[in-house]
Amino acid sequence: MSEQLLLVGSIPLDTTKEVFETFGAPLGRFLAAMPDGEVGPRSHWISRIHYQVLAAHPELEVLARPRPDNGIERLNPHDNSDRWQFKVRDGVERVRFGDPGWRLGFARDALNSYFVFQTLREKGVLPSHLRFQVSMPMVNSALPPRVFPVMSDLDRIKPGFESALRAEVAKIVEKIPAHDLAIQWDCATEVQDAYGAIPQLPQAALASEASGQRGDSIARAPVTRPEAGSSTREAAIERNVAQVRNLSPQIPEGVALGYHFCFGTLGGWPRFQPETLSETVKLANAFVEASGRRVDWIHIPLLDTTDEAFFAPLKGLEPRGARVYLGAIHNMERFAQRVALARKYFPDFGLAAYCGFGRSPVSALPGILDEHLQAAALAG
Repeated sequence: MSEQLLLVGSIPLDTTKEVFETFGAPLGRFLAAMPDGEVGPRSHWISRIHYQVLAAHPELEVLARPRPDNGIERLNPHDNSDRWQFKVRDGVERVRFGDPGWRLGFARDALNSYFVFQTLREKGVLPSHLRFQVSMPMVNSALPPRVFPVMSDLDRIKPGFESALRAEVAKIVEKIPAHDLAIQWDCATEVQDAYGAIPQLPQAALASEASGQRGDSIARAPVTRPEAGSSTREAAIERNVAQVRNLSPQIPEGVALGYHFCFGTLGGWPRFQPETLSETVKLANAFVEASGRRVDWIHIPLLDTTDEAFFAPLKGLEPRGARVYLGAIHNMERFAQRVALARKYFPDFGLAAYCGFGRSPVSALPGILDEHLQAAALAG
């Protein structure tokens, strides 16, 4: 029963207590691990990193930020065209982050939520078998090319960010018992890159000054387009798997490890629609192989399609013992068809939504919960 469902991460409630009571209590018996809902600033995923971490870094310059709402600052993008953008300041060879273990905020939030998790589990609100799930974006998702228009800047910031992320993981596993902990890496940019949907920008100088009016919103810098053929799907696997080799082996074997592969939700889901699951499967296989330890689960989203060609690549999935969860819980009138098609190519899997719900309205949550309960009953 405890591996029927997976909750990816974000749930747009105000407190972790509300998340555990509203979703953990009714769904806990179907879950192996329970996330804290990524409440507050984390509900918009990587945007929190951009305004809480990057915008305050003295070695970075803010080039663009989300446009204000009626003259009032806005921290999260309205859509995919309205993002934070940064430039590494001239003369900085490598951006580094201080206060290791705490600078990015993941460990602080995890430890605060774990206390609530423990308390509610002891009271019987959450079932005793549940692990506490911490979901974090991998480096390439936290620092996508569209946020750093100068491609060479990514080479100067990613090593330092990866070190800071590794320190956060070390702090989390130091403070939370391994048998109680599950860590999930969230991979959205990685998946889009695998399909050639993330332009790998050439190392060209950014315009010295973006034109436009300054004021509440910083003028947006132009993004140089890549030359034809500058990004290949063949290179994308290695470009994204290096971070896995550097991060996942640092997680102790006693901690559960999972990967969430995502098609993106900014501006509405899906952010892009691949014709098949081919590149997602290739990426998942490569990540499992590169992990240097046991992988406990893989999450792959399913589009709302009954095109058999979309599902066929699942026959090539090699999870090596990891539990596979397919993101089929949406548009429930075609749920059974999607599940049946997937089972033709990969018979045994658990179920999940396509992503977290952080960008969904709170009013949608009762329906989302009901869909998960329906899915558990139908798959039961």
